[in-house]
Amino acid sequence: MATDAGNPIPRFPAGFLWGVSTSAHQIEGAADEREPSVWDAFTAEPGRVKDDSTAAVACDHYHRHREDVALLAGLGVNAYRFSVSWPRVRSDKGLDFYDRLVDDLCAAGVRPVPTLFHWDLPTDLDWLERDTAARFADYVSLVAGRLGDRVTKWITLNEPAEHTLLGHALGVHAPGRQLLFDALPTAHHQLLAHGLAVRALRASGATDVGIANSHGPTWAASTEAPDVEAAELYDLLLNRLFADPLLLGRYPDGIGELMPGDVEADLKVIAEPLDWYGVNYYAPTRVGAPQGTEIEFGGVRMPAELPFSVREIEGHPVTDFGWPVVPEGLTELLTTFRDRYGDRLPPVVITENGCSYPGVDDRDRITYLDGHLRALYRAMEAGVDVRGYFVWSLLDNFEWAEGYARRFGLVHVDFQTLERTPKASYAWFRDVLHAQTRRNTTEDS
Repeated sequence: MATDAGNPIPRFPAGFLWGVSTSAHQIEGAADEREPSVWDAFTAEPGRVKDDSTAAVACDHYHRHREDVALLAGLGVNAYRFSVSWPRVRSDKGLDFYDRLVDDLCAAGVRPVPTLFHWDLPTDLDWLERDTAARFADYVSLVAGRLGDRVTKWITLNEPAEHTLLGHALGVHAPGRQLLFDALPTAHHQLLAHGLAVRALRASGATDVGIANSHGPTWAASTEAPDVEAAELYDLLLNRLFADPLLLGRYPDGIGELMPGDVEADLKVIAEPLDWYGVNYYAPTRVGAPQGTEIEFGGVRMPAELPFSVREIEGHPVTDFGWPVVPEGLTELLTTFRDRYGDRLPPVVITENGCSYPGVDDRDRITYLDGHLRALYRAMEAGVDVRGYFVWSLLDNFEWAEGYARRFGLVHVDFQTLERTPKASYAWFRDVLHAQTRRNTTEDS
């Protein structure tokens, strides 16, 4: 991977949002102090998680959040993206925790940026049911009513594409269903929930609302027609299915008729105007025609009956998760979105970007982040309006079906003692942010 690691990161604009991201189920622990979620039910089934672990304790952020806020302050970020646990809010004192967290973030000069759904659905709800979208809007109103005097920037949903594909189509994430294309209603109901949540947030006075969608370029395995057609279908399912309704107010051709309910009426809700569009970027995907055999790719088992197959991307280093490291894919993705959506694309925030590597002296993570920040800057030079960048993640955490084997944090967590140890990448990112602040202060004075 080409890198300019010896040179300073280019100067980003004053007011640029610099942050890190986490999610409730992955770090909070204190599972006995909230209602159960679909992830609690999923991890209770033997074999669902590779090390048979659960998030019952995780990083114990629920009891140690002040220590973690101090880490944020020491890092020098001006924003922290966390998620609010719907099951915790439904418990007796659930919102009290987020009240304390938001107060402590504000006191530390770190802007709170809550995500209202990050996969931990209460066990009595189901995204196959339309009513879940309305229930979500009620929950959002409750949270906004409690925190909206201090929280101004909101994220409705995190990665509905992954929650649909991995949780409902392939069954490798909670709730563990293997519905393949019959999972499409869960995509529609999540998008509808997003639109209803935007309306609920607007009703509470919110003026800075976005969503965090995962996207990446799709590269055809060859120029042969079967590979190109398979790549176009994959791109439709992972990118356009979740961006077109939000930004254009319509589904891609052939998709709307597969969705439940009055789709045209729902699309008017789904396409409620956004103040910004969140992008989670990790890597491109190389896709070809189906090969007729089941394969495992990136920890995900891909059934033979899928109308495409995911192939290896050669010529790039990989993380310890096996994901290719392709910073230029971020530039490609953002310029493609600029060309595809034009003035319908609002300002962009990179709501997740990060990598899994072991160890505290994590030089590979530094190289990864350095390359992606430069790629992001090149997209901005090409005219993409980008307003912020969040690293995934602050802490090593419970990495869903991978358990505790994958470490994405800038801070190492000993899951026996729960001791936090900042990694080399934490110091590097801190220095990058300090340099950005100095340069903006000097050059703008």
